[in-house]
Amino acid sequence: MTPTLFGRWQTRFFLLMLIGVPITIVFTAFAPGVGPLIILFLVMVLGFGWDVFYQLIQRQRWDQDWPPVLQLMAGIVELLLILTLVFVIDILPGPTPNPIFFLAHYWTVWVATFLASQSLMRLVFPRWRFNGGQWLG
Repeated sequence: MTPTLFGRWQTRFFLLMLIGVPITIVFTAFAPGVGPLIILFLVMVLGFGWDVFYQLIQRQRWDQDWPPVLQLMAGIVELLLILTLVFVIDILPGPTPNPIFFLAHYWTVWVATFLASQSLMRLVFPRWRFNGGQWLG
């Protein structure tokens, strides 16, 4: 499947709301403040911007596809940006989270949403694949 930009945005929002929020709520039970929820929000909002960039890269590829290995690299780049915002710029209100806790939260959400996009989405919503990842419109 070659996702459209609108399909990327819809899929990112859907997966983070359906899978990311429940996982984040579990992590919030073990963290002071609302740090994990803000981190999830940052991942989603910044991801919308990244998706524009990813779409431009995808169009330059000969097959105009976005294989899973590029998703992994994108996840690492997004992690580095969020790490910078949280630990260098200190964007979170309240105490800075433990780096191990932060990494555990980020990678748990990332792996769960990645696996869902590669398996559950394709099995449960077969039309999703043929509509460029779009749910609406």
